[in-house]
Amino acid sequence: MTNTAIILGSARSDGNTGQLVKQVAQKLNADVFDLNVYKVLPYDYQGNSDDDFQVLSNQLLDYDRLVFATPMYWYSASAQMKAFLDRLTDLLREEKDKGRQLRGKNAFLLATGATSEPASCFVDMFTLTFKYLGMNDTGMLYCDCTNGFSEALHKPIIDEYLSTLVEKDALYA
Repeated sequence: MTNTAIILGSARSDGNTGQLVKQVAQKLNADVFDLNVYKVLPYDYQGNSDDDFQVLSNQLLDYDRLVFATPMYWYSASAQMKAFLDRLTDLLREEKDKGRQLRGKNAFLLATGATSEPASCFVDMFTLTFKYLGMNDTGMLYCDCTNGFSEALHKPIIDEYLSTLVEKDALYA
């Protein structure tokens, strides 16, 4: 079984995305890393050393699958997730050996929003980031939460997507 880490980047840890993460984490027996618990500063050219990014990224490198969970805010990821992604991609420049450890890891996106479909620019941000990092993009699970997250309503969507992960894991094994 693939060991999985879910990185939750949302202003509300218990909001719609947090509830989706809770469902997925339970089904995948995943560990959740809530970015609200960590201090991750935006990238700067002098290098950020007064935050938790190094500790967090070191922990995440021990996982085979990384799940990036964020609400879609105005066609983009949350500020927490964007700062984290910027720092993660800069590992290839700042700490190449560490950044290269992301290659071959399976990645997917969990997202919620208030539209029936996510904006392509939102999806592209993650797809292109996964490609840049050399990660296997295993897709996205998106839940329309216009009326809030509903375990009953969203369960079939969650179950359907997670059932495909077994096939995708085998593809990238």
